[in-house]
Amino acid sequence: MPAESSTINLTHHFLIAMPGLEDASFQRSVVYLCEHSERGALGLVINKPSDIKLKNLFEKVDLPLDRADLAGIPVFHGGPVQTERGFVLHEAVLGEDKDKPDEPVYASTMTIPGGLEMTTSKDVLEALSTGAGPRKVLVSLGYSAWGEGQLESELAENSWLTVAADPQVIFDTPVEQRYDKALSLLGLQSWMLSPEAGHA
Repeated sequence: MPAESSTINLTHHFLIAMPGLEDASFQRSVVYLCEHSERGALGLVINKPSDIKLKNLFEKVDLPLDRADLAGIPVFHGGPVQTERGFVLHEAVLGEDKDKPDEPVYASTMTIPGGLEMTTSKDVLEALSTGAGPRKVLVSLGYSAWGEGQLESELAENSWLTVAADPQVIFDTPVEQRYDKALSLLGLQSWMLSPEAGHA
């Protein structure tokens, strides 16, 4: 029997910040991990809205926004890396090409096991601007990244709780409830977490 690999893969998981995590970018944050491998991890914070609404972002890139359901939703602070760059987390969109149904529809798309995709190219915004595109989206400026072994050491320090992601928390839960909703996936409530956890 092959030896058990000690590497954990938290792709399509939430990282839930423990109360002791004092980094301002991540305090009380829920991060959706788009990718996690031995090389590191990449994710988007899903519960830190900015003051910018989607309608304003579209105006900035000279696109109309023909989706009333999206105009008023906030653009999120996805993390401290590349904060001027847009990242669109959305439900998977099936290609029109019948021969390649699994091919991403947009130019720069990462397909995430679990039915979501993350797109960084403008074509997804162009699709949304015409009233098409994915039905459910979360748009962020910036992303969160961890180098090789960095996330694992933060997990060992009890900085984060982890749980398999539920897209409903990302797309259907009011922003101010996402932290508690993510915790509830573990059967926890925020009052149960001690800020001293892991520092005994």
